[in-house]
Amino acid sequence: MKTIHPAIRFPRVFGRRLVLTLALASASILEAATVSSTIAPPAVLGTIEAVADWQLANPSKHKPTDWTQGAAYAGFMALAGISESPKYRDAMLAMGATNRWLLGPRKYHADDHTVGQTYCELYLQYRDLKMIAPMREHFDDILANPREGILKFKTPGNQDRWSWCDALFMAPPAWARLAAVTGDDRYLQFAITNWWRTSDYLYDAKEHLYFRDSTYFEKREANGAKVFWGRGNGWVMGGLVRMLQYMPGNHPERARFVKQFQDMAAALLKCQQPDGLWRASLLDPASYPLQETSSSSFYTYALTWGVNQGLLDRASFEPAVRRAWGALVSCVQADGKLTHVQPIGADPKHFPEDATEVYGVGAFLLAGSEIYRLAALGDAKPVRVQVKNPAAFARSTETVSVATGKLPQAPVVLDGLSSRILDSQVVGEELLFQVDLAAGAVGEYLILPRAVLAAVPAPVAKTFARFVPERMDDFAWESDRIAHRMYGPALITGEGTISSGVDVWVKRTRNLVLNKWYASGKYHKDTGEGLDCYTVSHGKIPTRGCGGLGIWDGKKLAVSRNFKSHRVIATGPVRSEFELTYETWDAAGRKVSEVKRLNIDANANFTRAESIFMADGKGLLNIGVGIAKRDEQGARADDLKAGWLTYWEAPTGTNGNIACALVFPAGVKEFTKDAANFLAIAPATPGKPFVYYLGAGWSKSGDFADAAAWQNSVADFARRLATPLEVKVQ
Repeated sequence: MKTIHPAIRFPRVFGRRLVLTLALASASILEAATVSSTIAPPAVLGTIEAVADWQLANPSKHKPTDWTQGAAYAGFMALAGISESPKYRDAMLAMGATNRWLLGPRKYHADDHTVGQTYCELYLQYRDLKMIAPMREHFDDILANPREGILKFKTPGNQDRWSWCDALFMAPPAWARLAAVTGDDRYLQFAITNWWRTSDYLYDAKEHLYFRDSTYFEKREANGAKVFWGRGNGWVMGGLVRMLQYMPGNHPERARFVKQFQDMAAALLKCQQPDGLWRASLLDPASYPLQETSSSSFYTYALTWGVNQGLLDRASFEPAVRRAWGALVSCVQADGKLTHVQPIGADPKHFPEDATEVYGVGAFLLAGSEIYRLAALGDAKPVRVQVKNPAAFARSTETVSVATGKLPQAPVVLDGLSSRILDSQVVGEELLFQVDLAAGAVGEYLILPRAVLAAVPAPVAKTFARFVPERMDDFAWESDRIAHRMYGPALITGEGTISSGVDVWVKRTRNLVLNKWYASGKYHKDTGEGLDCYTVSHGKIPTRGCGGLGIWDGKKLAVSRNFKSHRVIATGPVRSEFELTYETWDAAGRKVSEVKRLNIDANANFTRAESIFMADGKGLLNIGVGIAKRDEQGARADDLKAGWLTYWEAPTGTNGNIACALVFPAGVKEFTKDAANFLAIAPATPGKPFVYYLGAGWSKSGDFADAAAWQNSVADFARRLATPLEVKVQ
């Protein structure tokens, strides 16, 4: 009986919707690039950029949520993590917006989940909930209404389950990644359970390879060998890599995935052909002589990742991946077109040598990203940084600080599990970057000198701070979540406004808005990004706004005037930091002055405030830090032991609810109030830092639906401060 190879799949008919469009008009022009098989960072990056640019200039006509596109998107995100050009990330943002962040139309079909991997990757960079909200709703519906049944491929409805090996790249990594970005372990458990259900059915434990589906159990190749499809096992290897990247390092199932990865890698090493590539049939390559680059790219990606992670023996596998990369590059035309990709539904024995497909390009970009890492680490001596989350809860977007004295010049942070270069920033003698860690998990990061890399991606700027002389000496600062300002000296004589209270500008966009809003002067009306609707007053009585302070004598606050001078220390992308100086004021007979240093980090609703007071006389100062109270009833909450105070204001017209909070790492003496403020009282020693955090949120931001959500967020922030990350530099 003639074998029908699993590579021959039914062709799919799609609309002509073009997906990979660039935000910049000039980006559609293909720039000249050198294609080279040299394994050095500039050569590798130049080659994969050339292939990506060709694909962007010749977009696929498959549906934008199709599995073919999903594989390509994974590759483009890998390239965006190492290229200095923003056009690859911009193309993915445009894709997500075009798709309205929806998965494919078939609820249960693994192919239609693939695109979710890229949505999650983009969310990790921008933390915009709209990027994952439809996916989460989609997966929640599956969890509530699971499809059960046997995996036999001819059974009706079998593709509502993962009944073919390709599915292990398409769906499980999307589920695992959603678990990582949301902290909801149900998604990861679903991925793991169904991975092993498919593996138990399709994995040949003797050959350490997967059948494409159950229809191939009894079929044999011309040489009598079992039928194991090259690209199908490539999908599995790619899926294994991504599951291991997304699964917490301390997960009890991780060792089982590592074992399967290593067993398959050993089997596949034997299947590599003398020219460095693999064939459509792994055990009967002579019957399928055509070179095939999509499967070979997936194997190169997986095996190189294994070498880079220390999971595969370098002496055995590195020569193989180097040969494979050279062979793959020989299949790239001078204009960047990747050839020798077996098309969907094509006979694996007969297809044009110049055939290409978008999924082949995606696999090539993934392979190139790991080859790039291999090249970059070859001559480098990276500093290894281990970051442990000692808490019993997950951490996200938490800032890590490493002393620069232990680091190379111009340090760059490389993710420990992928080739992605993380956004980082040097402030003073600290290198800052942000991490996500599951409860009890340990993450590893490599610090490299900039000189060993071909490029460093432009960071996503998420904080900003500046003096605003054109608006009467405001000083303003923001993160991607919230914005604030404090009043400067010109305002005293200009409008006669005397206040050292903290103003709030609420945002519903993750973009930085201060410069735009100041330039337009129209920030008191929400046009889709947010607005300034907070008042640093209680009627005509000045307040502390959202986190201003004064000296408390037991009955009233003595407060300073507007800041006198300022100094910018850093302005993004990870942290913005500055100092404000307040002239001497009278506090119950004591002369007091203040230097206040504030900083805000990416993805944060909280600003760290550190004040150093100088005062005549002896003894502690009682500091009252306040939140303006309103006549309208709001929701106030506090926790004296944990050291936090929150206030969820009543709604103001159509502008929703503004929330404020204070958190004190060193504790609070008492909570009280005066005519204008809710107050937290804590002692300060003159000449020594007095530290607290001020935070703000908004009901229309999409982050906090109600007062309970805001209070939970504040309590979680206080828990993080009380249980800091543990950082080891090796």
